[in-house]
Amino acid sequence: IQSLSRGRMTSNQIEAARVAINRHLKRKGKVWIRVFPHKPVTKKPAETRQGKGKGPVDHWVAVIKPGHVLFEIAGCSLSLAREALGLADSKLPFRCRLVTRQQTY
Repeated sequence: IQSLSRGRMTSNQIEAARVAINRHLKRKGKVWIRVFPHKPVTKKPAETRQGKGKGPVDHWVAVIKPGHVLFEIAGCSLSLAREALGLADSKLPFRCRLVTRQQTY
């Protein structure tokens, strides 16, 4: 699955997409996660005055650019992979498309 637009993907969104793919495949294929949430996002507590330094880390995100491959699947039929990646696409905050090896090279 390949991104078509910019965005940020939280660790919870990556995990939700991974679980959706694995539940649909039912141990029939192998899944590679090609993104990692390496950027911390900080947030100050609610009802706090300005200043007094930076807030603690709230969550982690992966910065996604257009054309970045997010997930790969091998070892299953194309129709099963298409259904599984369609479920994962619905969990993501930006538009994606399905690409095959023949389309990328």
